[in-house]
Amino acid sequence: MFSPFYRSLYAFGIIPVVEIDDLNRAEVLAGTLIEAGLPLVEITLRTPVAVKAIQRIRETHPKILLGAGTILTLEQARQSVSAGADFLVSPGLPLDALEWALGEGIPFLPGAVTPHEILQGLRMGIEVFKFFPAETMGGVAAIKAISDPFPSIRFIPTGGIQTDNLAAYLTHERVLAVGGSWLAKRQWITSGQFDQIKAQVKAALRLVQSLSRPPLT
Repeated sequence: MFSPFYRSLYAFGIIPVVEIDDLNRAEVLAGTLIEAGLPLVEITLRTPVAVKAIQRIRETHPKILLGAGTILTLEQARQSVSAGADFLVSPGLPLDALEWALGEGIPFLPGAVTPHEILQGLRMGIEVFKFFPAETMGGVAAIKAISDPFPSIRFIPTGGIQTDNLAAYLTHERVLAVGGSWLAKRQWITSGQFDQIKAQVKAALRLVQSLSRPPLT
């Protein structure tokens, strides 16, 4: 049985994965996503201001579903949650961070692209995994092949997903949602092209809503 958190991700279908270089852009970005109908964002810890951006967004938009991505260490996990992150995402399986998050009741989306990694996660109680880099690792066909032995798991593919291949992922029974930077590109954030971001998100949401997706059971 999937928790309300995972059901929210399924309902939205798309997760903006963003990099913020300028702290002053953080709250504007969050407001833009909310106005577009998507109160959800994953801030990747790839820039020096990422944790502060999480804190700024939490302070200014307390109801947004806020994630911290590229979690590689236990310290990053703790800092992100302290700053206000609701959930954590990693490209791999940082076991100490994962164990800590599970102990604290914080949703954690670890990366897994092999049966061994999936088994590790399953043994810890994880049933939703990030699949990254999705297109490079074989896309939808790879997700089907790797998930066949594990009927309970779902994936959130990220990497190489765009509007033109979004439907192929979201209509696959093993895909809970997809993540991607194409929704709010780094250069758009840096240059203040928030109207472009709003239009992109609205278009993606319309596509999600038009799809006949397998139910989340």
